[in-house]
Amino acid sequence: MAKDYYNVLGVDKKASPDDIKKAFRKLAHKYHPDKGGTDEAKFKDITEAYSILSDDKKRREYDAYGQSFPGGAPHGSTGSPQGAGFGGFDFSGFQQGFGNVGVEFDMGDLFGDLFGTRRGGSPRAQSRGRDISIDIELPFKDAIFGTERKVLIAKVATCEVCSGSGAKPGTEMETCKTCSGSGRVHEMRNSILGQFSSVRACAECDGTGKVPKEKCSECKGHGTKRKEVELAIKIPAGIDNGEMIRMPQQGEAVKGGVAGDMYVKVHVKPHPVFKREGQNLIMDLPVKLTDALLGATVNIESIDGKTLEVKIPVMKRAEELLRVRGKGVPTGGSSRGDLIIRLETALPQKLSHKARKALEDLKGEGL
Repeated sequence: MAKDYYNVLGVDKKASPDDIKKAFRKLAHKYHPDKGGTDEAKFKDITEAYSILSDDKKRREYDAYGQSFPGGAPHGSTGSPQGAGFGGFDFSGFQQGFGNVGVEFDMGDLFGDLFGTRRGGSPRAQSRGRDISIDIELPFKDAIFGTERKVLIAKVATCEVCSGSGAKPGTEMETCKTCSGSGRVHEMRNSILGQFSSVRACAECDGTGKVPKEKCSECKGHGTKRKEVELAIKIPAGIDNGEMIRMPQQGEAVKGGVAGDMYVKVHVKPHPVFKREGQNLIMDLPVKLTDALLGATVNIESIDGKTLEVKIPVMKRAEELLRVRGKGVPTGGSSRGDLIIRLETALPQKLSHKARKALEDLKGEGL
């Protein structure tokens, strides 16, 4: 009975090459015997389906003629032609080897996530240390204008005695005997398709190909050591509450690789007077009733500690807004947001006899 390769992979006939590849990866991960799968027949089917649908020419022929297209497995075939991997399917044209069985698509790339290899059989990218994160609390004013903070943290850092080599100072490095200096170790694994060759970084030399003749007494040859490190954190002007600062390669170190990053989450303390809205600062200013009715000039202190003279106009409503340009949050260069002053008419709690008499006279005038 002819097989529906699209159905085997669970994709539509209009599926893109990427969709087909993703479907195959998912199913291969699920059914491969080395990953705990138990359905070998299913794995054979999905591998067969991918080998056809991933090849533009074979896919066109399959779409036109079905499974009986030239080079494909004939209907009802049970024999194995030369180079066949299984079930009468011809693998004779395959190039990238699994022992005596090869594949013309890059199985190293397809199974890289499953077996730790990359395209071309090379090991993964240079090792990288662990990222770390810390939280710091800042006064409101420091967050507005920026500052520098020093923190003391415990982390895995490069050994200062051997500079990360792991070797005793003054001694030489020698070729790693485990990988013969290549920095890579080849492993052979058996599967239903034959032997599978994978490559990983050598654990003995951490992929460098060199090991110390004499180990550093400080780090015991590891090249790294956990210790307390003081770091200076530059806080940019205008940073907001909850924002993160990334410090490249200030995370934990790793021998033979690059350090991870450090992420600093900023928590800004509230201010008793000012609040932040975007690049503007907001403050409330109570205004006496007489100043609201007649207008006035008052002095206030800005966020940078300077005295500002503010003219209060005759208010037409109980609450009004004033805008002072360029006295808000820095936005880069010399520019800044604005200071928004919310004027609120403050009603007196008690009235003297004289004040009451004056108001009664005003009441008679319709005020």
